[in-house]
Amino acid sequence: MTQQNHIKIQVDDKNLDFIQAKDIAKQKAKTICADPMLLSWYQGKTGESYPKFECGSRDKPPWVVFAEARGGDLVIDINQGEFIFMYLSLP
Repeated sequence: MTQQNHIKIQVDDKNLDFIQAKDIAKQKAKTICADPMLLSWYQGKTGESYPKFECGSRDKPPWVVFAEARGGDLVIDINQGEFIFMYLSLP
């Protein structure tokens, strides 16, 4: 399994939506690597995630299994699980 870098961000905006959170995560990921590739994401409030299909074991959510299987090594967690984005760090 790939070593993961977990970054936690706190955003004090009650109206923070998915698009804004995704932009914040992307900008933060770009400070870690030149070309981060978004592999999967999760919204804590709604339970919505990507990808939606089942894969791997039931020990982890499918969106985590999907990203880890593709080398996902960067996790951006916004507001303690409100939004989580998993990236592959590309040089």
